[in-house]
Amino acid sequence: MAATPSMEDYLEKIYKLIDEKGYARVSDIAEGLEVHPSSVTKMIQKLDKDNYLVYEKYRGLILTSKGKKLGKRLLDRHKLLEEFLQIIGVQEENIYRDVEGIEHHLSADSIACIGTLLEYFTREPSRLESLRELRTELETEPN
Repeated sequence: MAATPSMEDYLEKIYKLIDEKGYARVSDIAEGLEVHPSSVTKMIQKLDKDNYLVYEKYRGLILTSKGKKLGKRLLDRHKLLEEFLQIIGVQEENIYRDVEGIEHHLSADSIACIGTLLEYFTREPSRLESLRELRTELETEPN
């Protein structure tokens, strides 16, 4: 079964926690996703059943190779979209919420194209400067 957007959020958070801390506790996952620990436990059981992770009550969880692969891809997608929104000038306070709103609705093709566009701007800083100048110009033009 393909992962749902909710499953993806959990896998991304679990992968990130394990990458940063070496482990992922139910309380850390709940805090990071702003959900109740009981919701985390239910989702962990579902992810275990779908072979994304192995969960042993009171012992913790480990990601399977399937879970690691998807978790890394999800975290990379999230970082790419954050970088994209930063580079095009989205206000910092909006970026996290905006990424959360769009990341599950973009095709792999769209993500790849955004990655190419980011590469286009980062390879030649003058391109980014031109983009920012255009944005400023358009913002100051009368309607």
